[in-house]
Amino acid sequence: MAGYGGMQPGIILLREGTDQSQGKAQLISNINACQAVADTVRTTLGPRGMDKLVFDGQRVTISNDGATIMKLLDIVHPAAKTLVDISMSQDAEVGDGTTSVVLLAGEVLKQIKPFVEEGLHPQIIMGGLRKAAQVAVARLKEIAVDIGAAGNRDMLETFAGTALNSKLISNQKSLFCPMIVDAVSILDMEPAPDLDMVGIKKVPGGDVTQSFLVEGVAFKKAFSYAGFEMMQKQYTNPKILILNVELELKSEKENAEVRITDPGDYQSIVDAEWQIIYEKLDKCVDSGAQIILSKLPIGDLATQYFADRNLFCAGRVDASDLKRVAQATGGHMQSTVNDLTPDVLGECGEFEERQVGEERYNVFTKCTNAKTATIVLRGGSEQFIEESHRSIHDALMIVKRGLMSARVVAGGGAIEMEVSKSLREYAKTIMGKQQLIISAFAKALEVVPRQLCENAGFDATTVLNELRQSHALAGDVGRWSGVDMDTEGICNTMESGVWEPAVNKINSYTAAAEAACVILSIDETVRNPQSEQPGGAAGGMTMQQQNQKMSQAMGGRGLAGMMGRGGRGVRRLK
Repeated sequence: MAGYGGMQPGIILLREGTDQSQGKAQLISNINACQAVADTVRTTLGPRGMDKLVFDGQRVTISNDGATIMKLLDIVHPAAKTLVDISMSQDAEVGDGTTSVVLLAGEVLKQIKPFVEEGLHPQIIMGGLRKAAQVAVARLKEIAVDIGAAGNRDMLETFAGTALNSKLISNQKSLFCPMIVDAVSILDMEPAPDLDMVGIKKVPGGDVTQSFLVEGVAFKKAFSYAGFEMMQKQYTNPKILILNVELELKSEKENAEVRITDPGDYQSIVDAEWQIIYEKLDKCVDSGAQIILSKLPIGDLATQYFADRNLFCAGRVDASDLKRVAQATGGHMQSTVNDLTPDVLGECGEFEERQVGEERYNVFTKCTNAKTATIVLRGGSEQFIEESHRSIHDALMIVKRGLMSARVVAGGGAIEMEVSKSLREYAKTIMGKQQLIISAFAKALEVVPRQLCENAGFDATTVLNELRQSHALAGDVGRWSGVDMDTEGICNTMESGVWEPAVNKINSYTAAAEAACVILSIDETVRNPQSEQPGGAAGGMTMQQQNQKMSQAMGGRGLAGMMGRGGRGVRRLK
């Protein structure tokens, strides 16, 4: 050690340019980033929420759906991405409440930020948050109301109406709520409704009130060859053949070589090609089907051939549409036209090719095995139809949850205020620092009614004071008091029909608490900006840079440089 003057050599563990931050400062930085994300979607909450316009360089999206906005924001902060994850999970699990779960997680972090700044250990905070979430969920399950049997139609329509309240099509609830409930009710209920069996087709033009439900399958007519106008457009009780076969005359593959000695042999090759396609078409006709659908192209020859025999055909049908046709009609997709038996054919009551706007739609109704439905959306602009599609998706998910469970809670901030009151009372019964954390979680829950008021232009302080006073009353008198969006006051939102499935709020509370705990559990953030550049998989260097660095390590002359100056060591081996 004396040879080094008492100094120890520095140890470098990370690559040059790596950003490494740790301690209280980086934890507060992560909390601030999450708050910034929550502030982005804050104004979209509730029936008076505003929309966000997001332009990604190619297309414009106008939406107030939390999950959609979070996805389009393309957040790069590693900690803030946690809020994107909980928004996506809420959308996948419940379908609605994506904005409120992000808002709640951001508010929880905001309320515990002072404790972090004062030096309270993150593990104590995390323990308090987990306990608060458990108590909140237990209280919610205790007061949730059982509204008759699961699947009650009035309850399901109320669920759908509540989900659509904050959407662009809220004024058309009377049209869409029965339509959504009918679509989900048609599906197979065992083990659970599969929403992939509800097709949503978007047709630009017309008015949104021209949207309709098909109790079966409808899909847009794909590319058509000459002769399709000669085909019959309507059938009663038709047999349906579903294929994954190309019915098109194909020439020989490129670079194929066929040697002939007589010009007549060439004609026999051409005749064989025609014979192959005609054999396929004859087998389709002999199967007894009146409608032939294929995932692959059906050429002009086949189209004319089927039209001459009063049959209908459609090629290039989307795989998801064919799957739903098979489910609805009882047919089975065939990968060959050989040995077609009657049991592989599907059947429906009515088939019609219908004009919808500027598009032709193939519509299958009165299906024997109807376990699928199609909603055809109309609208004046692409952005409006896309937002209507997202709104319908949220409502479908909520109705699906309502079919599986009949336990509901009141919306409009009522359940948050009631659970907040219970948490404050519980916090007084425990000792230690966790009392402060549980009280902070209780205060964070009030962000939902407060934001509802602010987005509607109400005086949030006055309305929240009225809500606290109402929920503090003895008994169940004020249990379901929530924000009245019509009169700038409070009302019984349970009686007003603002219902939400209990599972929606349970998922929100647990996800928000988990996200806050994930942020708090991070004690160090390591970020290598070079890894985000091309060649980042190799430590931020391209292959040429790696070779150059290796050469330098070898003395600048590769293997010769390692063996000795001037490369003499190599020559001596000769």
